[in-house]
Order: sequence, then C-alpha cells, then structure tokens
Amino acid sequence: MSMTDPIADMLTRIRNANAVGKKTVSMPSTKVKLGIAEALKREGFITDFEFVESSPQNTLVISLKYGPEGEKVIQKIVRGSSPGRRLYTDVDSIPEVLNGLGISIISTDKGILSDREARLQRVGGEVLCSVW
Repeated sequence: MSMTDPIADMLTRIRNANAVGKKTVSMPSTKVKLGIAEALKREGFITDFEFVESSPQNTLVISLKYGPEGEKVIQKIVRGSSPGRRLYTDVDSIPEVLNGLGISIISTDKGILSDREARLQRVGGEVLCSVW
C-alpha cells in the first residue's frame, strides 16, 4: 500500500482521534510530521508528542489536548498544500486563520513554523495546513 499524501493522512488521524475524544493518536513518523507536531505543541494545540523508534518504520505518538470540560482544543484541521496543488505564500501574504485564533503551519527554509513564527522570522514557504 502506498500513501500519496502522508500529511493528509496525519491530519485525518488527528481529526478522527479528536472526534472520539482519544487521548493519543499514533502514525508512521517522518521529519515533516515531527515538524508539524512540534509546531502544534509550541502553539498549544496538543499536549505533547513522542517519537518511538521501531522497525520497519518509526512511530509518532501525539497526545491530544482537551479543555477542563473535555472541549476540543483542535476544532478543525485542514490541509493547505497537496501533492497535486502546492500552495506557497510569501511572508507578506501569510493568511491569518480566524483573526489569529488559529494557525497555519508553514514549511519554510528555516524549518516548519507556525504562521506567527514565520512572520517573526520574515520567511514564507509552503502552507501545509491550518488549525483552529
């Protein structure tokens, strides 16, 4: 089985686990997925993530975050760029998600950053996904 869009797969796994209120979700790990997990953690959308070395493929385990009443911190997570339609932005046209309540995660030459971090570092790049 080949996977054409591993990032979309990651977002779907997060979306599905979030929908049923699971504490953690695991998936095959890649550098890009680790970068996305790091950005989500820095921006407070997930509690934590863990890189588990295993054979044949390393695993990424993400701990989802919920509010005190069990409300979902991630309301929606959508794919920006896709393998068939790449979505690039320069620093001046980085989209603001829900007037700054949400974030875009952008793959830049300085690593995978949230839209806020990309603006601070004055870099644009490929819009991987948006979260709110």
